[in-house]
This record gives sequence, structure tokens and C-alpha cells, in this order.
Amino acid sequence: MSAFQRETVLSVRHWTDSLFSFTATRDPGFRFQNGQFAMIGLEVDGRPLLRAYSMASANHEEALEFFSIKVPDGALTSRLQKIREGDIILVGRKATGTLITGNLIPGKRLLLLSTGTGLAPFASLIKDPDIYECYDTIVLVHGCRHVSELAYGEQVVESLRQHELFGPLIEDKLIYYPTVTREPFRNRGRITDLIESGQLFSDIGLSGLDLETDRIMLCGSPSMLEELRAMFTARGFVEGSHSEPAHFVIEKAFVER
Repeated sequence: MSAFQRETVLSVRHWTDSLFSFTATRDPGFRFQNGQFAMIGLEVDGRPLLRAYSMASANHEEALEFFSIKVPDGALTSRLQKIREGDIILVGRKATGTLITGNLIPGKRLLLLSTGTGLAPFASLIKDPDIYECYDTIVLVHGCRHVSELAYGEQVVESLRQHELFGPLIEDKLIYYPTVTREPFRNRGRITDLIESGQLFSDIGLSGLDLETDRIMLCGSPSMLEELRAMFTARGFVEGSHSEPAHFVIEKAFVER
């Protein structure tokens, strides 16, 4: 298993019956850009069982952090959700992914649009000091079905706001917009509808989508990704990549199993 590092689980926190996060040691040689993912998993019957997970930790942090869904019959997550402090996980030696600032052309406002555990790469990105140098405003949108599923994201944002160094840095730049679809909450509705109707921008007191200034990153459910891709493309936004940076980028390597 030379393609993988064996890391020790440092902590596990179960947020709901279907969501948990965990931290693990980080090999000093493991390098990644904020927003990227790696293959991680467990050794099962002497063989690696792996899935793609975005790092929720920033590249300047000593430990790795991941945010995961629990799937009762999922090949990996049915086992991974049972890990405890001191257990061993496998982490691929190579990180990759499209959700990096280098894949976007320069802009003034960055929209980070996520559903469910698609929040993970953005948890990493908003802990990157450089991103606040690149954009005047960063809007983190997290859509879930239930209010309880917002807890991890709320904790990440609140920790940043209370941080001695990050607090002043993000005070006037980071806007956090949680929304749910199946319960009463201050923000209600699907991300697609909130953008299409303009409600999202009205709620945060900012102007609507602007091709000249807005840059966008997407991570979440396949249906959300496809709907938003179609919406942005219809409005003239161009999807970017490693070889050709543009207006928006999509990450589809998130864990469902």
C-alpha cells in the first residue's frame, strides 16, 4: 500500500444520525491546495477500500479533517462511521480536484455553493488567508434538508469568527448563508431557486449575479450541480478547468457511499 499513508484517527464527532466528521494525523510530506480531495479509506481483508474525500482542514493545519455522510449499507461509510480515536485510516499520497482558485479567472465576489457534505472543500477554502486577498466578498452557501444538518458548517464558521487572526480578516468579507428545504428556518429553499429568484442576493443585501465580477465554485448533489451548471451557462458563465480557468468550477468527487 505504498500509494497510501497510514494515519491515526485523533477525534470523531457525530453531528446527526447521518453526518459525522473526524480528524487524523497528517504526514509532513502530504501536500495539498485548499479545496482539493484525496482518496481515503480503510484496510478491509488486507486490501484498501477507498473513496474520494475533500479535505475540510486547511493546508496550513497540522491535522487532517474530513466531513462524511453515513450510509448504512455503503461499502466504505458503513465501516468508516464506526472509527474511533486511535484507529488507522488510509490517506492517498496525491491530492487533486478542481475547486482551487487557480481554475478561476480574477473576480471580485466568490460564491461557494454547497449541499450536504459538499461543504467540506469550502471549509478548507475559507480557512485560507490568500482567498481573502483575491476577493472582496466571499459568500458561503450551504443547503441541507434539515436544520440539524447545518451544525458542522455553523461550527466551522463560528470558529473562524472567534479566531484571533481570522476573525478580523473575515469580518467584512465572509458571508455565511445556510438554507434548509424541509423545516422552518430563517432561510428556506433550494439553492437553485434562491439564485434564480434573486432571493439569496436580496437576503444578504448584495446585487444579483454579475458575469464580470462573480466567480463560483460548486460541490454537492448531482442534481444541484447539473441545474446550476445549466443556469450559469445560460447566463454566459464559462466552466473552468486546470488547463483553462474561467467563471465557475465544479467538483463531483464527493462521497455518497
